[in-house]
Amino acid sequence: MITPVNGAIDLKVTHCIYHKRGMSRTVLNSTPIFARFTLAVATLLILSTSTAQAQDWFKTETSSGAANIRIAVADFKASSSDTQTVPFKGTFDTTLYSDLANAGIFDIVSKSLAPQSSPGTPAEMNLQQWSAPPASAAMVAFGSLGVQGGRLVANGFLFDVKNTQYPQVLAKQYSEDPSEDSARQIAHRFADEIIFRLGGGIPGIAETKIYYVKIAGGNKEIWEMDYDGANQHAITSLGTVTLSPRISPDNSRLAFSSLGKDGFQIRTYSLLLGRMVNFAGVGGTNLSPAWAPNGKDIAYSSSRSGDPEIWISDINGALARRITTFKGPDVSPVFNPRTGSQIAWISGRTGLPQLYIMDVDGSGVTRMTDGGYATSPSWSPNGQFITFAWNRKYGPGAPGGQDIYVMEVATKKWIQLTHDGGRCDFPSWSPDGRHITYANTADGRADHMRIWTMLADGTQKRALTGTGGDMPNWSWK
Repeated sequence: MITPVNGAIDLKVTHCIYHKRGMSRTVLNSTPIFARFTLAVATLLILSTSTAQAQDWFKTETSSGAANIRIAVADFKASSSDTQTVPFKGTFDTTLYSDLANAGIFDIVSKSLAPQSSPGTPAEMNLQQWSAPPASAAMVAFGSLGVQGGRLVANGFLFDVKNTQYPQVLAKQYSEDPSEDSARQIAHRFADEIIFRLGGGIPGIAETKIYYVKIAGGNKEIWEMDYDGANQHAITSLGTVTLSPRISPDNSRLAFSSLGKDGFQIRTYSLLLGRMVNFAGVGGTNLSPAWAPNGKDIAYSSSRSGDPEIWISDINGALARRITTFKGPDVSPVFNPRTGSQIAWISGRTGLPQLYIMDVDGSGVTRMTDGGYATSPSWSPNGQFITFAWNRKYGPGAPGGQDIYVMEVATKKWIQLTHDGGRCDFPSWSPDGRHITYANTADGRADHMRIWTMLADGTQKRALTGTGGDMPNWSWK
C-alpha cells in the first residue's frame, strides 16, 4: 500500500507489476498516483461554507430552478396477437419507465397511482383520468406495440394533459426486427425523444454506452454496457492488464493503456473494424489516454523522458509533443470538452498530487487545489465543472476516506457527492451533464469494485455492475 516517508510520499519512480494469477499486485518505488496505474484529475479547496450551503449553490448553478415535470408512463397497449408481443411489450414498458425515472428532470408518477387503462391511440386517451388525483400528471407517455408482418412496431405519443385543446406534444413510430434488444432500443429512443423535448433541448442518454475495466480471471479487459447496466459484454480479449478505457468523440475508437512486453503502452481499438489499430509504441510507462473533443488528438502520461509528463499526439501516436516539463509526476490529463483549448491534470511537483489546469500548449498553468489527495478527473460537457475523487484528510493517521466531489472551475467551489460508502474513484460525466458514473468498493479491495451511477448532485445512486467492474468512461453521445 502507501508508505509515508517523513510525512510525505515518494513520488519519483513508478513501476507496476501485476501478477496475473489472483490479481495480486506489487508496486515498486511507486507513488500513490500510480498505485492504480492511472491518475485522474482531482481538486481540493478548503472553503468556509458548509456542505449543505455548497449543495444549495450547486443546484442553483446547474438547474433552472423550476420544479421537475410530473410525468406518467402508461403501459403500452398490445397491437397484435402474436405470441412474441407480450414479452417484448413487457421489456419495452419496463425500459421506458426506467429511462424516464432515471432522467433526473421528471417527477414520475408511480405505477400504483396511474389509471388502469392503457390507451393505445390518441382517440383512446382520457386526459381527465391522468390529470386528476392520484396521478396528477402534467404529461403522459403512451402508445401501442406489437409484432406485425415480422416486424416489431411501436407507436408512441406524448400528451400535455393540461392542454385539452392541443394536447399532443410528440408522436413517433418505430419498426425493427423483433427481439428483446430491439424492444429495449425502441424504448431508449422514445425516452430520449421525450427527454429532448421536455429537457431544454439537451439530448437524453438512454442510447449512450459506458466502457469499463472488467476483472476476468487473472486479467483485466475492456467491457461495454448500456447506460443502465444492461447488455454487459467484452470488447477486448488481450489476456493482460488493460486500463483506463476512453471512447472517442465519434464512438468509433477506444484508447486505453495495456501491459505488454514493452511495459504499459497506449493502444487503440476500432469498434467499426472490431480489431486493434496502430498506435506508435514508445519507451517508458504510458498511461491514462484522453481524447480531444475534435477527435484528432490524444493526451496521455508518458515517462519516456524520465519523469512522467503529459504528451499530446495524433490518434496514431505520431507527432507527439511534450507539454509539461516540471520535475515530479504529471499524469491523468483530460481536455475541456467544450473548448478543447485547456487540459486539467494531476501533478506531484509540490508533493501530494494536486489539480492543475493549463492551455494545450503548456502555458497558462493554474493550480486549482491545495491539500488532501485527489485523483480521477472528468470535465463536465459544458466545461464548467470537474468531478474527481478526493481524500480531503489524507495523511498518516488521518480519518476520512476517498469520495467523489464536483468543483466549479471558475470559482473553485466544491461539493461532496458520496459519503461513508467506502472507497470511490474514477468518476465520469454523462454527455447530458446530469449524471456521473464511478467505481466504488465498500471494503477497499480492488476486485470488489462495482460501477455505480448517480445524478450530478449526488442523489439517486444505483449499482450498474457486480464486483469486478472498474474505471468507467461514459460515451460522448
